[in-house]
Amino acid sequence: MTVHLVKLCVGCDTVQELKDWQTERLKELKRARKPAELFHRTLQTPKRRDEVLDGGSLYWVIRGFILVRQCILDLRPAHKEDGTPCCAIVYDEELIATLPQARRAFQGWRYLPAADAPGDLRVVEEDEGEMPQAMRADLRELCLIDF
Repeated sequence: MTVHLVKLCVGCDTVQELKDWQTERLKELKRARKPAELFHRTLQTPKRRDEVLDGGSLYWVIRGFILVRQCILDLRPAHKEDGTPCCAIVYDEELIATLPQARRAFQGWRYLPAADAPGDLRVVEEDEGEMPQAMRADLRELCLIDF
């Protein structure tokens, strides 16, 4: 049975900022002749590895809401810059926007059962720009948008 991971997206205020940061990171890796793959290092290795790798995604919390996800490709041993052992959560480049789901702040990552995961909206395209949060909230309140 599939289980997902949810993680705070620290340092990005919008999905577009996350996409831009990841695009730049991939360019840096290519310039350095390293494998061009996206990953997040974490001290705690998920114990439910098989369930995560059975179609699980990394759901990003941006400014208090799950807004986007990326498919998890692998969980593998790695090392932090200082040599500390850790786990690399390797994920796909494609960002998939989701229905917003409120989340309180937490540290590290958390499991997200598939039944509790927000639904998908669309694939995030290049340089879409972001609608201001206040405008998005107003349009949602008027039932003109659902995300």
